Amino acid sequence: MKKQSKRIGLAIVGAGRVGLIRGELAARHPAVDWIGIAEINPERAKLVAEKVGADFVTADFQELIARAEVNAVVVSTDEHLHVDPVLAAAKRKLPMLIEKPLATDLAESASVLAAIEKAGVDAVIGYTQRFRRRWLVAKEKVRTGSLGEVTMVTSRAFMNRLVAIDNYRRSDNPAEISPMVISGTHALDVVMWLMEAKTPAEVVAHSVNKALGPTWKGIDGTAYMITFSDGAVYHGVISWALPEIWPGAVYSLEIGAVGTEGVLTIDDTHRDIVLATNLVQGEGYAPDKRRYVDFLTSYPVGDMALGELRGPMREETNSWLNRVALGVPTQHATAAEGHNRLMLTKAIDLSARLKRPVKLPISPDDEKQ
Repeated sequence: MKKQSKRIGLAIVGAGRVGLIRGELAARHPAVDWIGIAEINPERAKLVAEKVGADFVTADFQELIARAEVNAVVVSTDEHLHVDPVLAAAKRKLPMLIEKPLATDLAESASVLAAIEKAGVDAVIGYTQRFRRRWLVAKEKVRTGSLGEVTMVTSRAFMNRLVAIDNYRRSDNPAEISPMVISGTHALDVVMWLMEAKTPAEVVAHSVNKALGPTWKGIDGTAYMITFSDGAVYHGVISWALPEIWPGAVYSLEIGAVGTEGVLTIDDTHRDIVLATNLVQGEGYAPDKRRYVDFLTSYPVGDMALGELRGPMREETNSWLNRVALGVPTQHATAAEGHNRLMLTKAIDLSARLKRPVKLPISPDDEKQ
């Protein structure tokens, strides 16, 4: 029996890079009949509205979410501005796709999760890497027992400092910005997704701040080890302070998982596709006139090819629209998983700050130590 598709009136709150990408994809989806945009920058709002053929544009997200046409919401504002639009959408019981994280403050994240769960809302978090084939294959091999019992996982994420500088520049509270909370969370989510049957029990971490600290009052990178209740361990490293000329447009990641019966290694450093040119490149997060070499495909959302975005954010967005329209299951991270990832990144940062192990889970009060 053929499923009846629900028609979608989509509100996009925040029309930056991601809002534009999701809007252009939504405009082409057969279930989307109406698109509204809330964006405080009028020039950007006009540009994105024209590109996606928006039916309604406003600077007030409350006005947009209250519209009768709206029955689904994308929250793609800056990370520290997610809370209010998510609460407004939860009040109307609207399904949501929320860019990670739920909030940058752990107490606010807990309150947002409580509101979502109380309203019974289908809210998912934009952990885009779950829609790449390599991580789906890895998940399937772990899920079906090819490694036996997983006992140890490692991850190493390297990034040039363009993302870090952009985040510190946009924030009036550098203390809420860290490589773990903003970027390391992607590797953390992949690993925790692979190990979702296990319970984290303790974390110990150390950070350095020699490169970004003097100018931006920021953290260069963090190394951490999470111990699980069954004795399994996960060791990770994230640095987003590599020089701007580092050829990874955004993310270079390596993950290894060891089990009682097997081992799985994933090279996601993108060093297999290298572009060297005399011309300045506009690939990835931001072009830089000093960069003439790039590891292609290292921009996590995907790549422009033949006039269209190809890659995981396209898959993720279309999958979510199908989830809303048809009620089909997807591999999106749940709101509860999103809060869990924020809690873990905050615990890692707390351990590094206190210079001692921290028991898991932590509460908002624990952060005040």
